[in-house]
Amino acid sequence: MPKLPRIAIRLPQELDPHHAVELAVAAEKSALAALWFAENPFHRGILPLVTMCAVKTKRIALGIGIVNCYQHHPTLIAMEFAALGEFAPGRTLLGIGSGVGARIERLGFVYRPLASVADTIHIVRGLMRGDEVSHRGRVFSADRVRLYFRPPRPDMPMYLASMGDKSLELCGRLADGLIVSNMCPLGYSRRAVGIVQESAAAAGRPPPGVVQYVPCAVRPDRDEARRLAKHVIGDMLTAFWPAGGDWPKLREEIVRHSGIAKAEVVDALARLRRGEPEERVLDERYVEAFAIAGTAQDCRTRLAQFGAAGVDEVALSFAGDQPASDIAHLAGALR
Repeated sequence: MPKLPRIAIRLPQELDPHHAVELAVAAEKSALAALWFAENPFHRGILPLVTMCAVKTKRIALGIGIVNCYQHHPTLIAMEFAALGEFAPGRTLLGIGSGVGARIERLGFVYRPLASVADTIHIVRGLMRGDEVSHRGRVFSADRVRLYFRPPRPDMPMYLASMGDKSLELCGRLADGLIVSNMCPLGYSRRAVGIVQESAAAAGRPPPGVVQYVPCAVRPDRDEARRLAKHVIGDMLTAFWPAGGDWPKLREEIVRHSGIAKAEVVDALARLRRGEPEERVLDERYVEAFAIAGTAQDCRTRLAQFGAAGVDEVALSFAGDQPASDIAHLAGALR
């Protein structure tokens, strides 16, 4: 059988926090590898939820993907995540990103995504080692700062959320892991892994681990699962893709790897925004490009394809109204 990536669950900020804790416990009972927590500006802050999940679980890894460095100065990131490590020894994984540019600019910052995360990694890594850090960066600086307690995990893995080529190159050069966002087809992921690995090799570093976020719908009834996946994909498309055909280069690259012509995606977006149902607008190509959906065996086959593309861990967001039972169903089938 093809080697499967590790299976994790992604807990979005939109979830009721009490429900999210229940899913965290369900994921640990099903022997999943990790919980990944997403934070975006102006949604719920994730540290209270992560801390509660740390207390309610014993084994499962806790991945923060991501904390944005504009709303959390690098010194604060080190303070908070060193303290979190005391609740969950050896289980914490730190994902760093620059956040959503349009939202960050509303806070009065000049948005410099590459410089901001480079400064952040330098400062946080030194503080987590227990060093005194002085760093004069383009975005963030620190002058002779040190944590006043001993960080419990000096080697905490630091992941970067990277998508564009320059960001992927930076990830390979500086980070311990890559986070690939939702709505990225396998062809795009394969290309991203190649850029990161080449950059890491040029810097004399080991290849970073790769985590990819993917929506998932698993049901004994394959057609039901595919319908659920189309609803999630429709929501994500309308949330993340611009109207019309004037797209950033990154969106062009993602769609190019989907196997769906740009003109068709533009038309589908317009129809979705007019209120047409996802089942009528989106065909099976969208499910194949942007989700893992079907029976448990279908999902196993698809997960193996992610593993073959160089993805080490897939963090699933379960569609539908029964995620806890879906987690158990898929985990049981994979065992």
